Amino acid sequence: MNDSARARILARIRAAVADAPEVPPPDDRAYLERHTDDGPAALLDLLHRNLADYRATVHRTTPTGLAPLIATILRGHGARTVVVPDGVPDSWLTATAAERRRDDGPLTAAELDGCDAVVSGCALAVAETGTLVLDAGPAQGRRALTLVPDLHVCVVRAPAQIVPSVPLALPLLDPARPLTWISGPSATSDIELDRVEGVHGPRRLEVILLRE
Repeated sequence: MNDSARARILARIRAAVADAPEVPPPDDRAYLERHTDDGPAALLDLLHRNLADYRATVHRTTPTGLAPLIATILRGHGARTVVVPDGVPDSWLTATAAERRRDDGPLTAAELDGCDAVVSGCALAVAETGTLVLDAGPAQGRRALTLVPDLHVCVVRAPAQIVPSVPLALPLLDPARPLTWISGPSATSDIELDRVEGVHGPRRLEVILLRE
């Protein structure tokens, strides 16, 4: 398009909108902070559904059933070694025969790659998006611990750690901490939409909703 043609087109646009009224921009877009006002039980169900939709395997249990459930999960995946971040209660792993590896030293990338699983807690879980948030706090450890092993077993305390939405989660998190947002097992797709799991993190994600 040459300059004269562009000028004619722009002149026609200006003439067409010359009498259009001025529309001031809105002062407040009034975005919703959450899309549900349901109580803790409904939020737990919503989180469960969305985690499963992202291909995580989801379990529910009480404190007395937690250790046997973790042992069953690890045994079911053939996990013989498990990384245990600082702050994970010993009671979580009393029923498992897997060798426990603490992050003393700390563990090298090669050592982590040689571990079959990691068991961790989380900072928060977002019900509307099925997202786990880790911030390297207690029972979580540094980011590499939950990204390198092939199996991640994550315990979410319900209802204390479940929030409805991302806007309500952000004020509860410290932006200075290393935040990891997890929505299902690590996966990517190429241009032909062939899905490959385990590229950027654990290939298998097992989430335990611990009803306190």
